[in-house]
Amino acid sequence: MPLDPDIAAFLRSLQQRDALEPGETPVTRARARLRALTIDQLDQATEPEAAEAASTVLAGSVPARVYRPQATTPAPTVVYLHGGGWIAGDLDTHDVHARTLCRDLDAVVVSVDYRLAPEHPFPAALEDAYTALTWVARHVEAFGGDPARLAVGGDSAGATLSAVCAQQAHAGGLSLAAQLLVYPSTDMAGAYPSRTENGEGYLLTTTELHWFFEQYLGVSRSDPASAAFGGDPRVAPLRGKDLTGLAPAVVATAEYDPLRDEGDAYAEALRRSGVRVEHRRFDGLVHGFYGMDHISPAAGEATAWIHTALKRLLG
Repeated sequence: MPLDPDIAAFLRSLQQRDALEPGETPVTRARARLRALTIDQLDQATEPEAAEAASTVLAGSVPARVYRPQATTPAPTVVYLHGGGWIAGDLDTHDVHARTLCRDLDAVVVSVDYRLAPEHPFPAALEDAYTALTWVARHVEAFGGDPARLAVGGDSAGATLSAVCAQQAHAGGLSLAAQLLVYPSTDMAGAYPSRTENGEGYLLTTTELHWFFEQYLGVSRSDPASAAFGGDPRVAPLRGKDLTGLAPAVVATAEYDPLRDEGDAYAEALRRSGVRVEHRRFDGLVHGFYGMDHISPAAGEATAWIHTALKRLLG
């Protein structure tokens, strides 16, 4: 279907810069751009309220922010991993994402501020993510959470980390109630039509996508080491040898997203492995729609579907 008109208008309004500002690097520009898209564009008066949001440190070294719902009974707990191509994003850029999850699910949300590349390349982000997940699992009742309803989830790069964490949790004997994967990258080394079809003009370009991969892995795509990374299931969860027994999943993809096809492929691979999957491709939307409720009613409807599906898995 055609690109959502509200999203199209938003994309037209973005001022694209071809040259770096004095003193700016590609990494600092990417970080500033994400903050502009997620913080500067928001009407602060419309931010969803959480009963409480407090900073903490998990396992002694991983910063996080904990959001607690109004409900006083033991609640589901979601360990949330933000997007940003593994090089951008923080607790503030994804504050509204966490607040909305907390509100819609009546869930405790633990938003994780994992280390970023290129200063901290792979596997630093994954190590922080899994450390946070296992630490929360051991202390979930202290957060007011229900041990039987623990989930991991995220968007974009955070969804990739979440998919890998779900695989590692299963291998390590940690039972999760659900995993939330919003437009994940699941097969870095793969070749998919959506990377060509949606390679330009839809917020995330294929060129940017490849650059993010390089910053995260610390190697050029032309380097032979890149192929080795590409086959590593800790980088490409679709390459996991056995997906049976993984936590039920909500997988959301977007029609106009370079990552669309590999996200769809991962949902299908999970389903073929006997995993319960709630999967939907959102036509007319782009990578980054999650969190664009204030821009597009269609994005808001997509977010509502995602949260309803996750709530269903969490009981």
